[in-house]
Amino acid sequence: MDQKDWHLIHELYKNKNITKTAEKLFVSQPSISYRLKRIEQDLGVSLFFKTKKGIGFTSEGDYLAQQARDMIQSYQQMKDQLLNMQNEVSGTLRIGASSNYAQYLLPQMLKAFSDQYENVRFQVRTGWSTQILDLLQNDVVHVGILRSDFSWPGIKLLLKEEQLALISKTKLKIESLPMQPYLSYRTDTSLTESIKSWWNDRFEDPPYTEMDLDRFETCKEMVKQGLGYSIAPMISLSEKDQLYIKPLHFKNKKPVIRRTWLLASEEASRLAVVERFIQFIQTMELDHK
Repeated sequence: MDQKDWHLIHELYKNKNITKTAEKLFVSQPSISYRLKRIEQDLGVSLFFKTKKGIGFTSEGDYLAQQARDMIQSYQQMKDQLLNMQNEVSGTLRIGASSNYAQYLLPQMLKAFSDQYENVRFQVRTGWSTQILDLLQNDVVHVGILRSDFSWPGIKLLLKEEQLALISKTKLKIESLPMQPYLSYRTDTSLTESIKSWWNDRFEDPPYTEMDLDRFETCKEMVKQGLGYSIAPMISLSEKDQLYIKPLHFKNKKPVIRRTWLLASEEASRLAVVERFIQFIQTMELDHK
């Protein structure tokens, strides 16, 4: 078995479906089926079986999938260490970033870092903070940029703090919100809990939710049309939106804060490319404060 086989087993184990795995790996379904049969023949055991939804793994298949994950990680760590032994900063920097940070801040940051270190390439995964933490814990990424205050045994740096804000087409009084149509959107559990914590501090009744949307950008467009109000982190807002924006406070006058953290393992932070990126991102955030 080679690296392609390890990646095939790993993706198939995640998807449990040959069609999805073929799309992910950009190969044909027949080639995957052929390769799986050859792997079973070479190892002399039954690894897979068909299910109504796709593919299942035998106990031997489960073990092989775990080995595939370990082999991929071991190979990547070996490549990282070899590149780290060179004098110049080079290699692939694997980054996991929360969706909001990835949309509004990360592109400019990666461009600036790339201009300074031309021999560095990027692999970027985006998602909710819980998903990014999972990628970190499984060594899929070197660095995670998260919007939740998770406990972490390695490097943990506070990058920025921002306030949550009420957004609406026209000016609204806080006291009138329970009577106004609220537009919610799917997001990190931590942001949902922060919004809920502020609301419960200010009101006894729940908000009148008129729309439940899948993305914040969709929600913002609805707000721009005067269809209701919402609550959002300041990172996702700008003057160009032409919205009424009111930063939120608890009853005790404390601002409702959302924090952004950079996390990395101690081992990853010793890689030259990771060390330079951490230094770079800290400098950039300080310059923007």
